[in-house]
Amino acid sequence: MRGRVVVITGSTGGIGKETARGLARHGAHVVLVGRDPRRGAAAAAELRADAGHNAVDALTADVTRQADLHRLAAELGERYGRLDVLVNNAAIVRERRELTEDGVEAMFAANVIAPFLLTHLLRPLLQAAAPARVVNVTGAVPRGRIDLGNLQGERRYPFFINQTKRALMAMSYECATRLPADEVTVNVAYPGHAYTDMNRNLSARTFPVAARLLVPLLRLVLPVLYGGRAAEKASRSSVRLASDSALTGVTRTYLGPGGRPATWPACALDERNRAAIWSLCERLAGRVAS
Repeated sequence: MRGRVVVITGSTGGIGKETARGLARHGAHVVLVGRDPRRGAAAAAELRADAGHNAVDALTADVTRQADLHRLAAELGERYGRLDVLVNNAAIVRERRELTEDGVEAMFAANVIAPFLLTHLLRPLLQAAAPARVVNVTGAVPRGRIDLGNLQGERRYPFFINQTKRALMAMSYECATRLPADEVTVNVAYPGHAYTDMNRNLSARTFPVAARLLVPLLRLVLPVLYGGRAAEKASRSSVRLASDSALTGVTRTYLGPGGRPATWPACALDERNRAAIWSLCERLAGRVAS
């Protein structure tokens, strides 16, 4: 990985930062992307010291804002001129439905539109480093159905995070079929569980009413089960997809916890789901992929 440029969104903490740490230790030139410039600077300084080299940078962007994604892509082009790996790791969870300034439901914007749009905005930089890689990080409960009538949480919102992560997987599979694998591969990592700031800050309202009584118990149990080195362990699937030389030119691969191969959920393979989600992403992102 020495000398290769790797961009990781949502990488100033949690699993994203551990992914960055692992790739920096492999010698990659890592670019952290987060919303808070101070947190980004602190994370970059920490990872430089840990990796023993200075090739760790931090840029600021809010992945729910399409203007930020366009600005980020332009800045990456000016600074680096090429991109070997893009890890779309950033994700958010909301307790109630809200729209972004672009008129997109916020979780769908961060968890689906951002990976879609950033991949296409950065395609010239990825092609300049061909064969390059895109790694999309899923999560929550990836198996189940995709409700095409509720893609932006219009009808039901509790546990909508599951719907967005399934949509991300369907979009990723479709993207992999459209991009030449000798130029850009697209693969998906399921990290497993870790007790990160995102989990720690979830309010009880994020959960269905019937499950809210269990939240105090979960706050006691989760740090024990998924604290410690869990975030580092959860980063292994992303690190492998980004760095393993055996995966050069390999696309439409899905790795589960620990970097082990996993079976794609049926909802992500369904052609109707893929077509509907791709069409919606094109419309909401301004048809950048047309």
